[in-house]
Amino acid sequence: MAEPSKKLRFSKIGSSSKDSSTNTTNAFGGNELDGDGRFVEGSILRITMKNFLTYDYSEVYPGPHLNMIVGANGTGKSSIVCAICLGLAGKTAILGRGDKVGLYVKRGCQKGFIEIELNKRGGNIVIHREIHVENNQSIWMLNGKFCSQKIVEEQVKALCIQVSNLCQFLPQEKVGEFAKMSNMEILEATEKSVGPPEMYEYHCELKNFRSKERELENVVKEKASFLEKTKQRNERNKHDVNRYYEKKRHLDVIELLEKKKPWVEYETTRKELEGVKKERDEAKRQFSALKHSQAPMLRKIQQIEDQLKPTEAKMKAKTNAIKDASLKCKQKQDQLDRKQKEIDDIKQMLRLKQNEEEDHQKRISNTKRTIEDLKAELAKVSDQPDVTPRINAVNVELRRIQVEKAKIEGEKADLRRERDGTIAESRMLERKLNDMNNMMNAKEDKLRGCHRDTYAALMWLRHNRQLFEGNVHEPMMLVINIRDNRFAKYVENHIPFHDLRAFVFQRKDDMEKFMIEVRDKQNLKVNSISAPEESCSKKEPSRNIESLSRFGFFSYLREMFDAPDEVMSYLCQQYRVHDVPVGTDKTKAMIKTVIEEPYLKVLYTTQERYTVKRSFYSNKISTSNSAVHTSQFLTITVDAEEKRQLEQQIKACESKLKDISERMKALQKDGASLDRSENELLAEKKKLSELKGKKRQLEQKISTKQDSLRQMEQNVIDLKKVEEETKEKVAAVNSQKVTIVAAFMAQMKLRATLTMEKVHLALETVGLTVEKTKLENDCRESTSELKTMEQRCSHLDKRKIELTEQCKAMLKRAKSTCRMQLDETLPEDLRNAFSKLPDSLEEVDAMLNEERSRAECFTGLSENVVEEYNRREQEIKHLEKDLQEKTAALNVYRQNMSEAKQRWLNPLKQLVEQINDKFSEFFRSMQCAGEVDLYSENEEEYDKYGIRIRVKFHSNTQLHELTPHHQSGGERSVSTMLYLMALQELNRCPFRVVDEINQGMDPINERRVFDIVVSTACKETTSQYFFITPKLLQNLQYGEEMTVLCVHNGPYMLPPNSWNTQAFIKQCLQRKARK
Repeated sequence: MAEPSKKLRFSKIGSSSKDSSTNTTNAFGGNELDGDGRFVEGSILRITMKNFLTYDYSEVYPGPHLNMIVGANGTGKSSIVCAICLGLAGKTAILGRGDKVGLYVKRGCQKGFIEIELNKRGGNIVIHREIHVENNQSIWMLNGKFCSQKIVEEQVKALCIQVSNLCQFLPQEKVGEFAKMSNMEILEATEKSVGPPEMYEYHCELKNFRSKERELENVVKEKASFLEKTKQRNERNKHDVNRYYEKKRHLDVIELLEKKKPWVEYETTRKELEGVKKERDEAKRQFSALKHSQAPMLRKIQQIEDQLKPTEAKMKAKTNAIKDASLKCKQKQDQLDRKQKEIDDIKQMLRLKQNEEEDHQKRISNTKRTIEDLKAELAKVSDQPDVTPRINAVNVELRRIQVEKAKIEGEKADLRRERDGTIAESRMLERKLNDMNNMMNAKEDKLRGCHRDTYAALMWLRHNRQLFEGNVHEPMMLVINIRDNRFAKYVENHIPFHDLRAFVFQRKDDMEKFMIEVRDKQNLKVNSISAPEESCSKKEPSRNIESLSRFGFFSYLREMFDAPDEVMSYLCQQYRVHDVPVGTDKTKAMIKTVIEEPYLKVLYTTQERYTVKRSFYSNKISTSNSAVHTSQFLTITVDAEEKRQLEQQIKACESKLKDISERMKALQKDGASLDRSENELLAEKKKLSELKGKKRQLEQKISTKQDSLRQMEQNVIDLKKVEEETKEKVAAVNSQKVTIVAAFMAQMKLRATLTMEKVHLALETVGLTVEKTKLENDCRESTSELKTMEQRCSHLDKRKIELTEQCKAMLKRAKSTCRMQLDETLPEDLRNAFSKLPDSLEEVDAMLNEERSRAECFTGLSENVVEEYNRREQEIKHLEKDLQEKTAALNVYRQNMSEAKQRWLNPLKQLVEQINDKFSEFFRSMQCAGEVDLYSENEEEYDKYGIRIRVKFHSNTQLHELTPHHQSGGERSVSTMLYLMALQELNRCPFRVVDEINQGMDPINERRVFDIVVSTACKETTSQYFFITPKLLQNLQYGEEMTVLCVHNGPYMLPPNSWNTQAFIKQCLQRKARK
């Protein structure tokens, strides 16, 4: 390492408390803080921290130029960066650590503070921020006076300090984000960092201008488009307007014709009325002449009609008498027919009695033959032996068979109940096993998702388990069964994942065989473990858990889960799960006392894991704690022993069901045999019963037939008596017929006499009728003519009245159509208009129909079309005027924007050229190539402008844009660092912070970058620069103007006021000289 600079600066450090570590920050180089002009306005003169992150109390005095903060990881370098950010009202999101400001207070403290002194002409600014953990709030003070955060932010902004700008403030957690910034973001950050104050404002103004310009352009385009569409629409409507007017002309003619038509109709009707009056007078005269000439013939016809009336009355009386005689003849004829039918019925009854007696004799003969046959059959049956003993024996055998069948049915019912119970039990066990399998499948799915090779090896093991001699257990995460899911997180946090996915073998040779197959042959990355030869699963803990209960401990890890003996033995030996206690919130509250207990090396509280170590030298205790993460793999628990028992129980149920099925088949076979025997005995019993009852049946049949024969012999009919009775009845009826025939003949003679009298009267009537007919024929013609003339006169009278009313109504309607009073004459203008139109009704109707047809051709037109057309014409004029005004405003706006563009773009191009010169120079010095340019796809889109950084680290490649993916991590760090250094000499910000950007660089690039940083940041013209790193290469070149701040941390550090810098340097030089 190069020799330190000649000038020294000391940082003032407050002493720390006994129970926390001591933090020291030493500064080498630079002049003592003296307020000279080497500090630019806004530079940091002092940083004071108390109870902040790793610091109890510390003061840091940086130099005016390059400040290199060096220290091992965890000593507190980045804590200084956090203090700068939070002390200058920066957001916690900038740091990328905790989102709450209270998290930056040192653990165990309730509050802390940061105080930063900034250089300013006319008096320095001291910003004090006190942070409270309880409410996560801050108290701000400016130059010793309380103030709000907003006032602090305004003061910081006035000094051009931008802790949110990655080009000025690049904390450790945000180093990788610089390469992720878009070109537009880099441009804005660069403008804020090194551009004139108005450059970014101009850029924002231009973006707003461009946005408003687009709005105006859209407005102009919309108005122009709307104007064009309105013109096109009005042009289309113009034709409709012309058609509307043409239609209106036709409608006017129609209106005039409709007014004249009633007048034409009235005139036509009036003329018709005059003609009807003349015709009526002539018809009345002709009617009177005809009526006088017809009177003698009518009187003669009346006399004949008077003679015909008595004759017609006599003929009517004769006709009625003839009808009565005919009716009586008809009645007598009906009586004769009924008597004849009565005789036929008597004879029919005789024939029926004769047929009945014949059938009766046949039945008697048949019954006698049947009795003889039954007696012969009864004689044969009497010779057979008695079957009653055999029937009794068959009944005894049937009862025995029924008892056997009932017994078999009882056994079958018992077996069915047993089978149903076994099936129900089997289904219940299968459901439980399926549930376990589903949980096991879920665990296997998790294993497959997080480590496919282990899952593939598991599948191979399950198919080849017979290859191994000892016990082989699947990955621990599958065989460990947590007794309570709440405790899964402790077990999972204690056992590393590489062991959770490991296979456990009882024998080492089995493990070697397994690894040769899956790792060497199948190329699977899996873990395997050989269980200890001597089981440790039952090993006793160092202390009984009851002795630790006063600290809130309630169990050891081993008691929280079950596992096979080999797995548990390994976990006890390797991770001492039998000796790791788990406590509650009470344990957390007493943690300082708990860690003093002997034998406790690892312990758990509700949410944390504590590891306790004792120093071999000082026997002091150091602890580390970490959060207990939520379990991901062990929350699903499956009891392997319970699963095995379920499988055995299911097999036992299956065997029992098989035995029940076989016993059921045997019983069914015995039952079928008994059914066959029973059927055979029933058939035999039926046959014997029939044989036994046949003799009795024959005797009963013979007795019944004999009774029937005696009854039939007693009921014989006497045919001679029946025939005598029939003859007597027929004779009586014939006597009645003779009387009826005599009456019938008398009525026939009366009817003939009346008919002859009617004929004489008819001849007399015919003579008179002929004479009347002749007279009527003579006067019929004159009568018809008279009636016609009478009807004509009546019709003409009615017609005259109708036409008179029509004329009045038509005149009234005609005047009403023309809007005239009843006593008003037709106006002269209407007379002139009517004179140009046809005078006849036919011509008027023809012309009216023609005009209507023409008007109907103009469909879909209304007065609204004309109104819309005229309204739109006015709208077009207004739109044209508005469009001209908007276009003129847009042109003026574009002119103003063009001027604003020149004010922004020209200085920006010069600025980017300067940055490019420095950036390219830095890359050439590293034998690489780099370029910075202003890039935009469209010059008018100001929000798309960006700075494009292109780099090339190898001679055989092209320049490539800096992206998060194309370059390596070290290349991105080099590019970021050199870009920030290119900004350094142009920088208008008072300081820049870069935290551990050299971590990904190779030694060559790190040395080159370091030289560039030293040469650039140590110039008199540059502002303050903070460079934080945990390591430095040997033999680096240091500048006179740089300040080195060494950060130390540890329990045995000297207090700051006891630190002797001169003695430390002297010892270093002596050590170097001895080498």
